[in-house]
Amino acid sequence: MIMTNTRKPFIHPYIPNSVPRTKQEMLKEVGAGSIEELFEAIPERLRSKGKMNLPEPILSEHDLRRHVEELLSRNQTTDELISFLGAGCYNHFVPSICDEVNSRGEFLTAYAGEPYDDHGRFQALFEYTSMMAELLNMEVVNVPTYDGFQAAATSLRMACRIYGRNEVLLPATISPDKRSKILDYLKPEIKVEYTDYAHTGLLDLEDLKRKISEQTAAVYLENPGYLGILELHAEEIGGISHQNGAVFVVSVDPISLGVLAPPADYGADIVCGDIQSLGMHMNYGGGQAGFIATRDEEKYVMQYPSRLFGIAPTEVEGEYGFGDVAYERTSFAIREEGNEWVGTAAALWGITAGVYLALMGPQGMREVGEAILSRTRYAMQVLGRIKGIRLPFTGSPSFREFVVNFDESGKTVQEINKALLSKGILGGKDLTKEFPALGNSALYCFTETTSQVMIDRHAAALEEIL
Repeated sequence: MIMTNTRKPFIHPYIPNSVPRTKQEMLKEVGAGSIEELFEAIPERLRSKGKMNLPEPILSEHDLRRHVEELLSRNQTTDELISFLGAGCYNHFVPSICDEVNSRGEFLTAYAGEPYDDHGRFQALFEYTSMMAELLNMEVVNVPTYDGFQAAATSLRMACRIYGRNEVLLPATISPDKRSKILDYLKPEIKVEYTDYAHTGLLDLEDLKRKISEQTAAVYLENPGYLGILELHAEEIGGISHQNGAVFVVSVDPISLGVLAPPADYGADIVCGDIQSLGMHMNYGGGQAGFIATRDEEKYVMQYPSRLFGIAPTEVEGEYGFGDVAYERTSFAIREEGNEWVGTAAALWGITAGVYLALMGPQGMREVGEAILSRTRYAMQVLGRIKGIRLPFTGSPSFREFVVNFDESGKTVQEINKALLSKGILGGKDLTKEFPALGNSALYCFTETTSQVMIDRHAAALEEIL
């Protein structure tokens, strides 16, 4: 008898399509003789033929779980460390009811649906947009976009469509990450210019006047800005925009609006931002969602690419239904005719933010805003007294964040943050590459979860390190 050494095909326990018969059935269905045929359009020089440097698959579910848990145990969170990191993603308090509601099956798994068969979700989002409109002093708010970056970029495209212009002005202090997203979204037909900032960190009004032109579709402002500074000349900036026929677009964090005037009160035409601060945990890429708000005017409403939910009476007296408004302007209706392409958005976070706003109410929003302001001010006073530290923008008011400069200490931000981490503290975000003009600086963040004890412990650690 001749024995043959036949190797059985490897069938992965977690990938059903690795079964040979299933593979063949799928290939037959699409009319392909082999998997290689599916990649014929990719040039040979771009294909990797060798074996990838990856560990062997873990076939035991118990061993796989243990392996993943060991990897996860290497992480350190803000539950274990004192954190002063912000710069766009913030460690705000998340009431347990936010997690309870957004984990319900009818919300967590809802993907699309129509107003006639999905009333609960549509009403929840309508209530969210209504509360946001009240907070923003605007009349129309969209169903959330992916994040605040997209909300800003879309707001600028809306402005360009409204007046048929192809240039926008951004502040030079904008987050480099947000700038990158906006540039990707506006290229190639929309030109982006930047307005400088004064020594106070505020926008340079004279530079704005020099750069704005009849081609400017929008002047974009962040208030508070990326560096935490509150713009004192926001109303004047809006006036300059309108005098030149441009749309005044303002990005704001809604958690600040319990203590700060909403952008609409100082002339904003389009307001945008991120709602991560309204009941969302920080996580790896999924805890962000953007909003856009305007007045209820056709020239603005018809330029929204995203869904707008409204309320309307039904045939039954006293009964109301919820559904899309001006659906034809979206890419869902006629894809090639949509203002912009809109796909899966972050509607679940809109429901979460709605729960947060309903729970907090006007008084709660005021209290959280006051808590953030007081902690920010206290931290500025404490850190400003430490030898080797300078606060470059103390002449301007700040909300939640401010810049700390270490030039006089003789140590780099990287060295300081490494030493702080050894003491269980996450220091501020290193700004040396993003804003070299600010020298050896870091951006520090203080939310309502930052206690006086944390600030004092951090100050004592810095004094020891410096």
